[in-house]
This record gives sequence, structure tokens and C-alpha cells, in this order.
Amino acid sequence: VQLQASGGGLVQAGGSVRLSCAASGPNFSRYAMGWFRQAPGKEREFVAAINRNGGSTDYADSVKGRFTISRDNTKNMVYLQMNSLKPEDTAVYYCAADYYGGKSRNEGSYDYWGQGTQVTVSS
Repeated sequence: VQLQASGGGLVQAGGSVRLSCAASGPNFSRYAMGWFRQAPGKEREFVAAINRNGGSTDYADSVKGRFTISRDNTKNMVYLQMNSLKPEDTAVYYCAADYYGGKSRNEGSYDYWGQGTQVTVSS
């Protein structure tokens, strides 16, 4: 499966952005999906994950209550709605697919990665 992330940009603190990740290829519903981010000078970190049918999600503590992950298996899409953004949310955001996976927080569990989209939050 190929993944294409989009929707990043420059936003003021307190604002909102919705990231999208389009998947091409068959059997999208066989993949758990995750979002990760990497800030300058830092390691990539887990943000959110969703199981294959969209019925279960997981979030990093730093984004819980502010971010929402969702998916539409009819459109081969996964989304990350980000509200109440903070400057520390500034990072490149990556979507990833885990074949027959289950909402792993471990990036090593993911088989495919998108190219990343930059989100910059100004104070």
C-alpha cells in the first residue's frame, strides 16, 4: 500500500488543522493505521492509532483530548483532526499502515509509511 499525507501548514496556537492520509492499493481495511510525528532534533514519536474497522483508537498522552483519529474504509482514507494546537505540536507528521495490526505505538510494527506533512504552530 502507498500512503500520501496532506493537510499540513502554518497555524496559530489554539487553532485547528485536519491531516489526511490517502492509501492506494487493495485491502485497506486489513491495515491498522497510525500517525507519528518528528520535531526538529527529536526522535519520531507516536501520536495516534486506529484499528482496522475504526472502532478503537489510542492516543499519546500529549495529544489526548485535542486530537482525533478517524478512518473511512470506503474511501481508503485516514484523518487526524488536531484542535487546540500548541507550538510543541510543530513537527512533520507521518501516517503509517500496519498489516493486520492492532493500534501499535511502536513504529517498528508498521509496514508502510507516507512521506510526511509539515505542521507548524506559531505562538
